[in-house]
Amino acid sequence: MRDGLGGVSPGCSFGRVFAGRPRHVVSTSGEYTTMTILSAIFLLFLVMDPLGNIPLFLVALRDVNPRRRRVVVARELCIALVIMLGFLAGGREVMRLLQISQDSLSIAGGLILFLIAVRMIFPPEEGIFGPTLEGEPFIVPLAVPLVAGPSSLVTIMLLVSREPDRWPGWLLAILCAWLASAVILLSSGWLTRLIKARGLIALERLMGLILTAVAVEMFLNGVREAFAVVPPAGA
Repeated sequence: MRDGLGGVSPGCSFGRVFAGRPRHVVSTSGEYTTMTILSAIFLLFLVMDPLGNIPLFLVALRDVNPRRRRVVVARELCIALVIMLGFLAGGREVMRLLQISQDSLSIAGGLILFLIAVRMIFPPEEGIFGPTLEGEPFIVPLAVPLVAGPSSLVTIMLLVSREPDRWPGWLLAILCAWLASAVILLSSGWLTRLIKARGLIALERLMGLILTAVAVEMFLNGVREAFAVVPPAGA
């Protein structure tokens, strides 16, 4: 089932969330489905995983002067935003240059999201993206890959490649998801004291479960489109 994301079918909750100006797309089965700005915001927020990143940010900033921590976090968040906007602006050209089809990107994106979601549910000791470096972080690992990670960048490329004329909406979705993530990460110390470590773990695993379903749906839709398989009615 083809839609604005290239991976969310009408059976998935993201395809039915209301927002902004949803665009109708005719599917191969003759049904109409929509990809809304709100669903894009929610999906991007999931893949940015700010709640799961709180412990990793705290570990990465442990050797940084407490007075500089907010400054460092704000700087890394701005770098991550610039990178994501760069993929929004040039993602289609990169795909065209490398001759990557939308179906291939949908399948690869589904696999990447699935791997990230599994690591969110069963996090390794060194964190989702591996051990962090010592000293004050710069770009790695806070901006990339914790905020602007592979799952976020692939999702952005999928959005703009499927419906490039809706780039203002995708820009708004990126800004809103980034702003929500920034508020959470800048308040990481306060949130840790409020909901404790167990609460953060529970929320991250819940987000991982939701992201797993999205990843599987994205992968299956990529396979359907690549092999021109029409899903059964009501799927």
